[in-house]
Amino acid sequence: MGQDKERSYQQCTRCIMDTTDIEIIFDVHGHCNHCSTYFEESKYYSYKGKQTDLALAKLVAKIKEDGKNSDYDCMVGVSGGVDSTYVAYLTGKLGLRVLAFHFDNGWNSELAVKNVENIVKKLKFDYQTWVVDWDEFRDLQLSFLKSSVANAETPSDHAFLAATYKLCSKYNIKYILSGSNFSTEGILANSWGYNAKDVKHLKAIHRIFGKVPFKTYPLLGFYRELYYTYFKKIKMIRLLNYFPYVKEDAMEVIQNELGWVYYGGKHYESVFTRFFQAYYLPTKFNYDKRLAHLSTLICSGQITRDDALLEMKQESYPKEMFAQDKEYVMKKLGLDKSEFETILNAPPKKYSDYPNDEKRLNFIYGVYNKLRGR
Repeated sequence: MGQDKERSYQQCTRCIMDTTDIEIIFDVHGHCNHCSTYFEESKYYSYKGKQTDLALAKLVAKIKEDGKNSDYDCMVGVSGGVDSTYVAYLTGKLGLRVLAFHFDNGWNSELAVKNVENIVKKLKFDYQTWVVDWDEFRDLQLSFLKSSVANAETPSDHAFLAATYKLCSKYNIKYILSGSNFSTEGILANSWGYNAKDVKHLKAIHRIFGKVPFKTYPLLGFYRELYYTYFKKIKMIRLLNYFPYVKEDAMEVIQNELGWVYYGGKHYESVFTRFFQAYYLPTKFNYDKRLAHLSTLICSGQITRDDALLEMKQESYPKEMFAQDKEYVMKKLGLDKSEFETILNAPPKKYSDYPNDEKRLNFIYGVYNKLRGR
């Protein structure tokens, strides 16, 4: 998996995405489909000055109006990372009544926990934590690792979204303000993962490899999502798309205003995510997500291509940290060295090697996007 053996290596001349994405396409200028799509979609999602400012003002007024019969105007998920922390900071500035929500899957770094504590304390937000049942979650996470599909983060991503909707429904909150954004996350190769919302896929892998039945693990699925979004009218808002979001500037603000401390990499606030992105994916699949993260920053004008290439040469996982993380991950998952090496050396599989609902979900979301004018 990764680089197609029959295809010669090629890297985009505009961003730095390359043929480790087996589906990448280049035009006659050597520009790839990822950055071309980014610039095409920027007309929908990028900040446009006064036009976007007016849209934001209208949105905030709507959020406050819809929340007047509830204790909170919106929910903000806080992981301790840059994006979610900056969203929390901005909601405070906008005068919104926020319920801060943290999803604890057992992998929080110490630094992330301290960051979350600082955010909630300094912004004076009410705070709710969803703690997973570790036996259930560990079993599901191991199932995905044993399945040899690339997206071993599906158990976390799926549960986080399901738990968020459940809590919004419980507290009658109509808006989820997400840290997901176009400016720094607009590029990601589809071939490197799969839709974490596909509950059929999740259940299939758990059925094949798992041992612990679901009792408390929050499941979503399309019909539940439909219930939350259409009947409960809960909306997911990418707040950062309403701002000229520059990551370095945001980091400086939250460091100064909230006492936030940087943890070293994209999504490295989680020990498992750090290990997964910096070691597991590159080693087993030859996928380096830094290519996508840096390519997005190139396209949004936050770094130059030369700077990105230099960054790719830097060590992403210091040896001492890697050694500590590896031991921690194996111990927490209950794996010995031999079992871990067996998982790591097993032939990579595609998500399509397992039951999934891709065709139906693509059709449904395709119709939904057309109705939205996208």
